[in-house]
Amino acid sequence: MLQLPPPFNHGRLFNVTNSALSIKKRILVPIYSQSGQLTHITQQILAPLQESGEFDITLLVLNPITPYPFPWPFFRFLDAFPESIYQVAPPLEPLALAESDEFDLIILPYAVWYLAPSLPVTALLQDPAFKRVAKGKPVITVIACRNMWHLAQEKMKVALSAIGARLLDNVVLTDQGGTFATFITVPRWLWTGRSNPFWGLPAAGVHPDEIQRSRRFGVALRDALRQNQEKNDQPLLSGLSAVTAEPTLLVSEGAATRSFMVWGKLVRAIGQPGGAARVPVLFLYVIFLKILILTVVPISLLLQLLLRPLLRNKLAVAKHYFEAPSGSGTERLKQYE
Repeated sequence: MLQLPPPFNHGRLFNVTNSALSIKKRILVPIYSQSGQLTHITQQILAPLQESGEFDITLLVLNPITPYPFPWPFFRFLDAFPESIYQVAPPLEPLALAESDEFDLIILPYAVWYLAPSLPVTALLQDPAFKRVAKGKPVITVIACRNMWHLAQEKMKVALSAIGARLLDNVVLTDQGGTFATFITVPRWLWTGRSNPFWGLPAAGVHPDEIQRSRRFGVALRDALRQNQEKNDQPLLSGLSAVTAEPTLLVSEGAATRSFMVWGKLVRAIGQPGGAARVPVLFLYVIFLKILILTVVPISLLLQLLLRPLLRNKLAVAKHYFEAPSGSGTERLKQYE
């Protein structure tokens, strides 16, 4: 069973320093982790930076005024999809950011909810205080999700561009199970809190070894920041196998997005989040979604497999695009692992 540390205490601002005299760069890390997994990944990446004693790391915990529980009750889980796909931000407790705050780098971890950044992170991206400190600053996104993250990152790119931030790198850690296994293991984890292997299926979540290996990104960031490389527009984490895109999933992501948009518009027209009037429509959507998963996903994957020789160039272009800016190269792994 995947062992996770307790989440950060909500609503607090942490300054992690080893020696005030040696601070040269300030790093902002907004964090929201519903299950605790994203917290664990973030801790691994930050560890080398903290251990060096050269950086001031501000961990800013996002605290929705209406909390999202974990485990996530079934209908509350479904009730989040209309606002997620339409990026309607929930209210957060005020961010502990001062007018005078300036940061040299922002590391932005996030989970994917319904093919979009999680709602607390959506709220962050729309918060005036965050917009102020992020404008013109380099940003590194860190995604932990099942496997469909491509269109969520497109939404993230749009949001960062709108506030004038510069996306330098993207790190993606995906669930250890395959596409069809995770249709079972991940919902079970979200709804019950149980992530252990069962019925011959792997445990839910990112493999613990992959979480441990994410430390390499922190080591590379430490070296890059020492050389002021964050001031340029080149990625800092290239050659470290930061992201592997799966363009064959784009058809499924596109179909799911269109269904989320149509049904989400209907659900939002019926009532506000948490309203009882939404429940019957959400129940109908579950039936529709099951049909979609059992038909569109396998058919699209099968067709792409059969047509792979004809689609090879198109898939290669899509893979290169979605792996940017950090890429899937491995040429620096020996140096940083």
